[in-house]
Amino acid sequence: MQVNQIVVSAAPGDAVTNSAIEYRSLLRQIGPSEIFAQHVDPALQGDVHQLSSFHHFDRGARRPTDDLIIFHGSIGAPEVFAFVMSRPERVVLVYHNVSPAPAYHEYDPAFAGLLETGRRDIARMAGKVTMALAPSAYNAIELVTMGYRDVRVTPLVVDTDRMRALTPDPVLAASLAEDDAPILLYVGQLLPHKCPELLVKMFHVLSTYLEPDARLMLVGAARSVAYRQRFEAFVRDLNLPNLFLTGPVTDEALAAFFRRADVFVTGSSHEGFCVPLIEAMAFDVPVVARACGAIPETVQDAGVVLPPDAGPLLFAEAVEELLATPKLRARLVERGRARVQDFRPDDARSAFLRHLLSVV
Repeated sequence: MQVNQIVVSAAPGDAVTNSAIEYRSLLRQIGPSEIFAQHVDPALQGDVHQLSSFHHFDRGARRPTDDLIIFHGSIGAPEVFAFVMSRPERVVLVYHNVSPAPAYHEYDPAFAGLLETGRRDIARMAGKVTMALAPSAYNAIELVTMGYRDVRVTPLVVDTDRMRALTPDPVLAASLAEDDAPILLYVGQLLPHKCPELLVKMFHVLSTYLEPDARLMLVGAARSVAYRQRFEAFVRDLNLPNLFLTGPVTDEALAAFFRRADVFVTGSSHEGFCVPLIEAMAFDVPVVARACGAIPETVQDAGVVLPPDAGPLLFAEAVEELLATPKLRARLVERGRARVQDFRPDDARSAFLRHLLSVV
């Protein structure tokens, strides 16, 4: 049996790509397995294959109906959906959720259109898909409303042990250790639905009135050109010297940020899971977030979860409370350690294989 994976776009550090790479090592215990994408970042050429080359790997005397395709659903791509629908293999959907299109209408109407198309196409795939896997009940409920029958909640493989075992970038670690100013950390793409502008407004309040020495590190790529330009102009206008946009970083640099951070913050308005929340907990960094999407489910009682409509003032007050109250911080760190145990990598790998083998 051959089990291949298809993603729309493959890029280093992307959560969907990371999931596919992690699953590939498991799938190769069963048989041949490759990853294909319509768009492949040059850094992954040779490791992830162009979707147009799929037929080159479709060899042997097997019946195609004995094989599986694992499709990672996260965005629209008509050609990719058409390809999957046309294949004779059975399909397993891993649903990472689709970002809300309205957040992108102002900045990138074409991309917003892809999101809208993606949600419709995933709904249309319900009859084709043998089994759907969702990393959260939030995602699973959405699939059920689309008409999916066999939907199973299974955790993503979040290998926090590997991240914690990395040697932090020595130059960055030394720079971050130069003083003991509080460091707030955000890790994730700078995109409209992630609402990084809310974090900037929060930091403006915090650094002006509550913690003048605090620093905010926004770590991640800004893949929407129009949004990035607008966001960077907004940051410049506020003139906050202790706010840093790092862009994408290496794993070693990310480990340095996590080891030094005092609070992890995200103002995201939509998440299907949010891996950085678990990574922060693994590094004993308490979390402040809003109750949007799957965030309450991911965090549970291991962080400060604000109302979905929380603005910069309430957000700043919550961060200050966490910085100023050692007992609260210690309690959340302890709960975070316990929550991380719910995502033990080997347990998640076993669950994935168990679900997959049940439909083989």
